[in-house]
Amino acid sequence: MNILVLGDVVSDIGCAFLRKKLPALKKLKAIDFCIANGENSAAGNGITPLSAQQLFTSGVDFITTGNHVFRRKEVYDLLDESEFIIRPANFPEENPGKGYAIVDLGRTSVAVINLMGTMFMENLENPFRTADRVLEKIKGKTNIVLVDFHAETTSEKQALAYYLDGRITALFGTHTHVLTADERVLSGGTGYITDIGMCGVQDSVLGVKKEVVIEKFMTNMPVRFDAATGECMLNGCIFTVDEKSGKCTAAEAVRIL
Repeated sequence: MNILVLGDVVSDIGCAFLRKKLPALKKLKAIDFCIANGENSAAGNGITPLSAQQLFTSGVDFITTGNHVFRRKEVYDLLDESEFIIRPANFPEENPGKGYAIVDLGRTSVAVINLMGTMFMENLENPFRTADRVLEKIKGKTNIVLVDFHAETTSEKQALAYYLDGRITALFGTHTHVLTADERVLSGGTGYITDIGMCGVQDSVLGVKKEVVIEKFMTNMPVRFDAATGECMLNGCIFTVDEKSGKCTAAEAVRIL
């Protein structure tokens, strides 16, 4: 089977570009299951029920998130109720939402786990320990396990991938919004890419107006991170998976303008 994972969708312009490009991409690449990181999909940051619905109607099957997941309170009920949206599992358990889910696809099922890094980010439960805990909970329920690791540093992402190699199907990094060129299959059969980039405006800094970000770096003063406008791109990765073993057999980065 072919699983498509899409980088952080940024604001309503990113959602609109996804609606335009995703259906044809899924058909072209014979995609069986599509995951998108939606924590930046709402206008003004975060995720809302509206932006989540925009992703689903575009052809996204499942939504992962990250450090901005709780920014918009109107999404809290959806996080609790939906079977197809998760937040990082290493947030406190009493927070809205859940950190993993198992999706029934008919002929097989897929587990999706969301984790967040702790290097230069929030002081959460250790993601390595959290991964062990979640994998123990889902043991025997499915062979196909995907991990969205929302983290800042390449070293933390690589280390977790090697730690989980052979125990999961694929680990893909999100958060830095820049598509990396290191997609591969590790020795234990786990697909990996350090970051799957973003779905948003090309001429920007992480989907934000570049002038605003430059001003922030130049002055160290508070600024409003307004979403950029202009020509967009879609970034992600396709993992080809053996359904019986749950092993990844190929990884292909995707960049569509």
